[in-house]
Amino acid sequence: MNAIPLVRRSVAEFLGTGLLVTAVAGSGIMAARLSPGDVGLQLLENSTATVFALATLILIFGPVSGAHFNPVVSLADWWLGRRGTGLPPRDLAGYIGAQVLGAISGAILANAMFGVAQGPSHTDRTRPALWLGEIVATGGLLLLIFSLVRTERAAIVAPAVGAYIGAAYWFTSSTSFANPAVTVGRAFTDTFAGIAPASVPGFVVAQIVGAAAGVALVLVLYPRRSAATTPASAETIPEAARHGGDTIGARP
Repeated sequence: MNAIPLVRRSVAEFLGTGLLVTAVAGSGIMAARLSPGDVGLQLLENSTATVFALATLILIFGPVSGAHFNPVVSLADWWLGRRGTGLPPRDLAGYIGAQVLGAISGAILANAMFGVAQGPSHTDRTRPALWLGEIVATGGLLLLIFSLVRTERAAIVAPAVGAYIGAAYWFTSSTSFANPAVTVGRAFTDTFAGIAPASVPGFVVAQIVGAAAGVALVLVLYPRRSAATTPASAETIPEAARHGGDTIGARP
């Protein structure tokens, strides 16, 4: 996968992250309008749309860039694959820059589609309990992604990541942002899915801590990639994945 020009991969990361935030913010706006006064139903509608969008976007852009859509996933991919199988250090800036710009653009697009005034969110999310939720959500996401990659099950990353994020919407106090780029993007929509700019640093720090914990667990549980797969199972894994460029996916 690293043989694909960085420009093409960066475009894929920009579009994938942008459309992910559009799905998160747009479905949040729609949910608030269709189910006013019922926050539980709004969250159900928002999480359901996000699950389907995330899995679909991983399938679309995975063969091009690996469908990271998430700076901590890109950093973990580089760190865990620094013997030659992961994202090269020189490509990290391109991936992360594309993800952040895509996330901001996605929020702006969602606002425009629904006629919402452009501007920063006023939803405060600064409580320590929410930061703990982000540590748990991000750590679990990293553990899931790289446990699948290291056991030659990259072909099921799309539905697995979608399922995890859908569940984490409900079992974490923060509703599982689990993604620094998406967190920044959601600061640009003053809607159901928004987060106030002042709350962003705390979330990002918690996500980095969670990512580090997730990577540590991966190294404890799966210190090495699995041996070669059998011919039957190998046929289910994309060619790029079998040669080190795994489709590894990401989160809202």
